[in-house]
Amino acid sequence: MTHRILFVCLGNICRSPAAEGVFRARAPQYTTDSAGTSGWHIGDAPYGPMQKAARARGIDLGDLRARQFVAADFDRFDLIIGMDANNIADIENLRPYGNDTPVRLLTDFAPHVGADQVPDPYYTRDFDGALDLIESAVEGLDAHLKG
Repeated sequence: MTHRILFVCLGNICRSPAAEGVFRARAPQYTTDSAGTSGWHIGDAPYGPMQKAARARGIDLGDLRARQFVAADFDRFDLIIGMDANNIADIENLRPYGNDTPVRLLTDFAPHVGADQVPDPYYTRDFDGALDLIESAVEGLDAHLKG
């Protein structure tokens, strides 16, 4: 089965592009994208400090550009993954009537890390901590998709 996976955070410049980059490096056979629930950074590259932290782990985010999550994404993707509960609520507010595309928290795929969300490093400044959580969760997501 071909999986089309969308990673979503608030601005689409830190967490969701990092999750997309980590996941596509680990599982390039899947179709991936990322988006933000806000339109603040449309067209922008991922935030410089996040790109630097990802590059230090061998992950290049330089080709990604921010876009805003739209209701049509429910039809374009098989799985939509939010970084925190606010992202999930904002995503669900755009769900078209009758659509059943699963929406999950990224941390659902890494229950062993003891986190219920990926904190936003734009505010916390902990880019490596966010990447640690993302890498653990992406490993679990990949295992989940493989069944």
